[in-house]
Amino acid sequence: MDLDALRYGNLAELGEAITDWEQMAKKLAELGKNAEDNLKAKAEKARWAGVNATVSREFIAKTAAEFTDAHAEANSIANILSDTRGELISYRTQLNDAIKRATDQHLTVMDTGNGTFSVVGNTRPDWASDPSGKTGATDQKVVDAFCKEIQGILAKATESDKTAAQALRLLVDQAKYGFADSSYADRDEAAKAIAAAEGLARMGKDPAGMSLNDIAAFNRTMEKYHDDPLFAEQFAKRLGAKGTLQFWTEMTHSHAGAQGAELEAMKDMQTNLGLTLATASFSESDAMRDWKKDLIAESNTSFKATGSMSPFGALGSQVISSLMHRGQFDTEFLDGYREKLFKADKAAGGSGANDLWVKGYDAVDLVFGDGNGRDPLAGLFDGLSHNPEAAEHAFESKSDLDHLLGTTRYMDRGESLGRALESAVTGIAAGDTPSTAPPHSAAQAEIMANIMNAVARPDSGEELVTKGLGESFGDMAAAYMPEISQALAGPSSDSVFLTNSGAPDAFQGERVPDVVRFLSATAADPAGRAGIIYGESIYTGSLLESHLSDSSLFDGPREQVIENIGRNAGIVEGLVGHSVADGDVKAAVAGEKDYNDALKAKGDFAKSWAAIGLAGLKLPEHLGGEVMGSVVGGGAGAVAGAAIDRLIEGQQMKGAKDEGLYMSAKDLYAMRDSVNQQTQWSTEDALARHHVDLPKDGTDALVRNAVNAGWDASSEYLSSTKERP
Repeated sequence: MDLDALRYGNLAELGEAITDWEQMAKKLAELGKNAEDNLKAKAEKARWAGVNATVSREFIAKTAAEFTDAHAEANSIANILSDTRGELISYRTQLNDAIKRATDQHLTVMDTGNGTFSVVGNTRPDWASDPSGKTGATDQKVVDAFCKEIQGILAKATESDKTAAQALRLLVDQAKYGFADSSYADRDEAAKAIAAAEGLARMGKDPAGMSLNDIAAFNRTMEKYHDDPLFAEQFAKRLGAKGTLQFWTEMTHSHAGAQGAELEAMKDMQTNLGLTLATASFSESDAMRDWKKDLIAESNTSFKATGSMSPFGALGSQVISSLMHRGQFDTEFLDGYREKLFKADKAAGGSGANDLWVKGYDAVDLVFGDGNGRDPLAGLFDGLSHNPEAAEHAFESKSDLDHLLGTTRYMDRGESLGRALESAVTGIAAGDTPSTAPPHSAAQAEIMANIMNAVARPDSGEELVTKGLGESFGDMAAAYMPEISQALAGPSSDSVFLTNSGAPDAFQGERVPDVVRFLSATAADPAGRAGIIYGESIYTGSLLESHLSDSSLFDGPREQVIENIGRNAGIVEGLVGHSVADGDVKAAVAGEKDYNDALKAKGDFAKSWAAIGLAGLKLPEHLGGEVMGSVVGGGAGAVAGAAIDRLIEGQQMKGAKDEGLYMSAKDLYAMRDSVNQQTQWSTEDALARHHVDLPKDGTDALVRNAVNAGWDASSEYLSSTKERP
């Protein structure tokens, strides 16, 4: 920075710009709040149909998010500008003070252009009469001291100006269209993030030189900044696409066989590096678009570590995917990468996938912990599981879906595929617990129908449940219990089996046999079976609470709606019970202990289903108009919450064998009594909570007869859709 620029620059104009940005940020904050509280909230509560159920709702949600991002970006710009202006004013004050002190000592400070300046002494008559010459020497030291002081001030001002400009450019370039969600309190915060990224990128270019202490420092920095957009982009750009892949190849080779503290450090590095790259993938700057394009282009490149004795290196796709197990990557990037991998995997054929990705790569181990990273689709599936939008895109093609499900017979990718499918059909990322469950779109329901169709196939469908997909199938069944219930009940049952699904009738008609066979097959997996049981119990409790709190939801006697709900509970759980009792499915169940353990393990997870409104039910206006299950335990959703607690605790049944509720299926009729008792308890809870006066004995009898009728009907459903022993 030129001396005169700092000394005489017009910072008032910068102050005006800051004021404009601050006012803009304030207005955007108000618009963002209105968009979230009004536009988005109303869109989520609306009963959309047809195209509006997907396009309009999604557009409104994204528009509301853009207002939030716009506020974050505007606020960051205002903060960085304000902080920089304050620093420049401080440096100007320091500069003027130094110049004044120099002038007092008869020195002149001048700007000489191009960032240079001079400090020279004024001519004094008495200097020539000093015979010792000490005055001149002393004055030179003073000149040097002022030069050093002024140079330091200008250097700090230059750094402040330079890093502010860099941060602002990076911030604005993050989003090609719309706004980035980056948020910084001041210039220093943004500058530190950029500097930290540059430091780690320098380390990454010499992985062989990284000691365990360096790795620990690397992890500490990445753990702090992996969600920071400027840090992530700068790190990825500095290392480059090819450099990023080579870096991880070198690290996995250098630390192969790591144990103890070294192993934990490498696990942390893999997680932090993956999270950082996920954040970087959202940048739409020209440099990052090139980085993502280059990364995909390197998917077939062989990467060998320095000093590796193996003739084969790791494929770029294997390296990329090994870093996708954590973090949410950008949808567009995942779409492009997924298309390339799916095409190659499909061309290889079902059994050929193992030859394509695994055979010949025995020396490749890119994962610290479980797995080895040789199958790039396993990592990709985990990446998709954290991005529901990209996951939905991935499985829209029935041909691709059928192929991928089929490959689980030859590849150990079932669990990761299951997580990706869950994300695709529910709209909820793996590990997330949103406040409300997004309603199912027609596209999501179609993917779910295709999954059920694949599992329902007589030749090989049931086998899929044993390939690591069973638990995910159970979770998906639970999430789609409203649509499943309407399918089993038949047309015009939406007034009883409430939902805000965009395709509530997606499984009706000719797809009902697929539903039946899907539930039957999933029941063979202990965790899958537990998912169905919890899903039905939560939905039953939620329905009872919703209907008994507002008689206007169903135009008919309350006894009739209770009977319909009870019969549905009997059908769903009867399908499970009869399937377990049938010899061919019973043989697939490892034992009652497995199921009991699965039921307990899934209990806490099931509570999150109730908390976010598994069924997407709408409560009546006098209860706040919120989604069912928003306040488990004390308000809405308490009936479903109590049902979960009873299942977890295995509460003893009244008048039945000395067995816990649902904790044994050795006796088919004991399980029938269990669902009967559970439904009766939920009915009693709902009646009591909403002060509905129905005779207890008559209501219990009504529920019992309805459940038993549904239970008997379930056997007929099974017999009409599959061969039974």
